[in-house]
Amino acid sequence: MMRALLGTWHAVAAGAWRDAPGRALLAIAGIACGVALGAAVHLINAAARQEFEAAARALSGVADIVVRGPRQGFDEALYPRIAAVPGVAVASPAVEAEATLAAVRDSIRMIGLDVFRAALVQPALVSTSAAGVNELLNADAVWLTHSAAQSLHLGAGDTLRVRVGTAVVPFRVAAILPHATYPEPLAIADIATLQWRLAQLGRLQRIDVRLVPGADPASVSRDIEALLPPGVALSRPDVEASRASAMTRAYRLNLDMLALVALFTGAFLVFSTQFLALMRRRTQFALLRVLGVTQGALRRMLLTEGAVLGVVGSACGVLLGYGLAAYVVHRYGVDLGAGYFSAQSAVLQPQWGAFAAYFALGVAFSMLGAAPPAVEVSRRSPALALRAGDEQDYARPAGRTVTGIALLATGAVCASLPALHGLPWAGYAGIALLLLGTVMIMPSVATRVLRFLPCPRPVSAALAVARAQAAPRQASVTVAAIVTSLSLMVSMIVMVASFRASLDAWLQHMLPADVYLRTAPVGETGFLTPEQQRIIAATPGVARATFIRSHQVFLRPDRPPLTLLARAIDRTRAGDTLVLQSESAPAPPGAPPPVWISEAVQDVYGWRPGEVVRIPLAGAERSFTVAGVWRDYARQTGGLVVERPVYVALTGDELANDAALWLQPGVTVSRLGHALRARLGAANDIELNETAAVRARSLAVFDRTFAVTYGLEAVAILIGLLGVSASFSAQALARRREFGVLRHLGMTRRQVAAMLGAEGGLLATFGAGIGLALGCVIGLILIHVINRQSFHWSMDLHLPVLPLALLSVTLIAASAVVATWSGRYAMRHEAALAVREDW
Repeated sequence: MMRALLGTWHAVAAGAWRDAPGRALLAIAGIACGVALGAAVHLINAAARQEFEAAARALSGVADIVVRGPRQGFDEALYPRIAAVPGVAVASPAVEAEATLAAVRDSIRMIGLDVFRAALVQPALVSTSAAGVNELLNADAVWLTHSAAQSLHLGAGDTLRVRVGTAVVPFRVAAILPHATYPEPLAIADIATLQWRLAQLGRLQRIDVRLVPGADPASVSRDIEALLPPGVALSRPDVEASRASAMTRAYRLNLDMLALVALFTGAFLVFSTQFLALMRRRTQFALLRVLGVTQGALRRMLLTEGAVLGVVGSACGVLLGYGLAAYVVHRYGVDLGAGYFSAQSAVLQPQWGAFAAYFALGVAFSMLGAAPPAVEVSRRSPALALRAGDEQDYARPAGRTVTGIALLATGAVCASLPALHGLPWAGYAGIALLLLGTVMIMPSVATRVLRFLPCPRPVSAALAVARAQAAPRQASVTVAAIVTSLSLMVSMIVMVASFRASLDAWLQHMLPADVYLRTAPVGETGFLTPEQQRIIAATPGVARATFIRSHQVFLRPDRPPLTLLARAIDRTRAGDTLVLQSESAPAPPGAPPPVWISEAVQDVYGWRPGEVVRIPLAGAERSFTVAGVWRDYARQTGGLVVERPVYVALTGDELANDAALWLQPGVTVSRLGHALRARLGAANDIELNETAAVRARSLAVFDRTFAVTYGLEAVAILIGLLGVSASFSAQALARRREFGVLRHLGMTRRQVAAMLGAEGGLLATFGAGIGLALGCVIGLILIHVINRQSFHWSMDLHLPVLPLALLSVTLIAASAVVATWSGRYAMRHEAALAVREDW
């Protein structure tokens, strides 16, 4: 019996695929695209994450405990006290800095080590040869990792120039470390050399601790924690290794979800292909039922068809995904446009578990798309299916409106739930449920909407309207892929446009000056001394100058540090300086000084306006009153703003990183630049940017970041058009008798083609309307739920009316063309041959 069933299935399925291979290929292509995008994004992200974690482990070496401070460092007197703690075998102090390279817009990470201590904790980073160690002890020597030497085009004996303050400090490249030593670009120097030459005397950024064998890590950690000043945190090496990848977790999840959009749409493509194909093959299935094939056996046969499509599509998708990932890594690196991994030189490795998972997802989605048609055709009465005109019975609404409404309600509830472990899982579930619910209520909506369509005068258009009104379920199946792909694309367009418009408005508000002076475009070793600040403010042509100092503070060891900005701000009119999201709450008399927190700080730490909080500054806990919450697109991990006089009084730090300059009338940026460089004596070691240039550069980075999103959107809409093509191709083949009758009644081929084009345009218009509405709803979820829970950014809604209108018109026109093109095969048959099928 099993052999007979397999033979029967092979004959029916293979015959159907030979008769219309295009539909099977379209379904395979939809699944393959989804699997390929998902696998490629996962491989690229996994490669970048592994490089991050490998680099962090290499820095920690065999350390058991890591003591880390902010980038400004902490007093090196802490080092001997930690080294003397019982249970500590060796402590290795280190200086870390992201040093700005001279003459180029780039930076390099520099590490200063006590080579004799580091040899016991980080043996991979330190050569054990006496000659190598002695060479590194020279006052200007550095070692470069292999990747650093390649990216900077430097060799042994060359000079590495970095910027410290506004001066250029040279280092001599003493050696190039082997390729396997460290994956990232890195410069290693003696700790005393780096403290001196980077103006970090008496400061450390980290201490790596190795314990005595058998020592209790918990007990030693408590003893060390008791010695730590505020702002210095103790963590484990595994936490250090995962912290960097945790910063990109939300970004990687969003890319994975976007990649699954194509796979989700591919499932609808399989659904529409299988559903509309059964109308053409219904007499075959009815004959099988008459010959004794049971309902269960028929369902299994059709599910097997879906599984075969999924297996072929998933196999092609896995291969295509690996090739796509290899090309992207080789051509563009692993940052995917966001800049998170720009310093990485990751090597792509096959992820067999990921391949298996995406292969299984592709097969599961394909079977899921084939399941509803399989269940329905198995329930049909064989006697009814053998008579002519039975295809209209498949057009009756499914009666699942109540289930669809329940899914929509559940999706709305999920979209309102908070994040789970810092990620918007419920928001994504809500989007999926809204899509499924909309598709399920589509037949009912189509029945109610299409009945109100007026009857146009042209015969072809009138027949198209009558056909849509008589077969609303076929219409709903045809537009399912359109609604799915268009709604997801519209939602992304709305979200990206809202984000871009909000970013532009934020930049205009946050950059009120005419010119911005930076000591370093990237990195953290540039600064302005108090004397240089006075010179800048007194330069002819400068009407007003304000200075900003950025600082790092650690609040929790398991979280990335916050950026504290000390800048000029009027506490009574803070909204003039910051984009406040809540009313400023001025501190009452006698209260601690104000601090304005970003939305990320509010979400992660739960601080609220009016609350008194403790912030570590200059080795002590300082009290501040939360005066307001502001929108910050520049610092994802969180930002704090305090008044600069308060910061200077508490820390004694009068340095500045940036300056905002208002020019006197008639003064040009070029003229001001010459005057400043002449007075500062810094040659080309300061950077002046007009506000318009800063905004343009920021928006260009934004567009580059979302380049992957645009690509995924294009794939989604392409799959939607493939769904339209498959649907109309299947309908046209199933309606050959209808076309034959119309030809007998006198309609020409051109009129039949016009009828099909009108149907395609009508159904695409119907789908575009629902897709636009659903896309705007999903866009609101992306704006207010997904992005807020992922990146802690709020944004204002901005509807790009013209792009959405152009997209809808283009989709409607393309659908009309595709519908006409897809029906050309059926119109080639002689009318008499088609009508004879009813006899």
